[in-house]
Amino acid sequence: MDSFGTDEIQRIVEQYSPSLLRLAASRLSPADAEDAVQEVFLTLLAKAPRFRNPGHEKAWLIRATLHRAADIRKAAEYRNLPLEEAVLPAAPEEDGSLLASVQALPDKYAAVIHLYYYEGYSMKEIAKTLGVPTATVGTRLARGRERLRQMLKEEV
Repeated sequence: MDSFGTDEIQRIVEQYSPSLLRLAASRLSPADAEDAVQEVFLTLLAKAPRFRNPGHEKAWLIRATLHRAADIRKAAEYRNLPLEEAVLPAAPEEDGSLLASVQALPDKYAAVIHLYYYEGYSMKEIAKTLGVPTATVGTRLARGRERLRQMLKEEV
């Protein structure tokens, strides 16, 4: 594998850091989100994968960020801490915001909702990025929206 040059790493970090941080922060506390993204960039440096095109590069970074965020959440669960205290800045009941409710969803729903609504990806782009069929993305969006509706009704 080839290693990345300094200019290439700088370009990748500058180009993708904001969206990867938002994605990680949708699942983690701000500090853990920063750690997750830094670890993704370190993995990128260590593995130095060859990307076929910019879309492949972006998809790799998104998948790696989602996987790392899930790993951090699982580690918190294994420590027997209440998950809300371990990784979420505020529990949905305390915060009342839609983003907090999205954060409380299971990962498979929260990821597609975040990518679709907050990052503006199409269902086809999400499917390609996550490596699942487009129909699966549609199902997860529908089920995630339904869970959000139920959560928000319970809060009222």
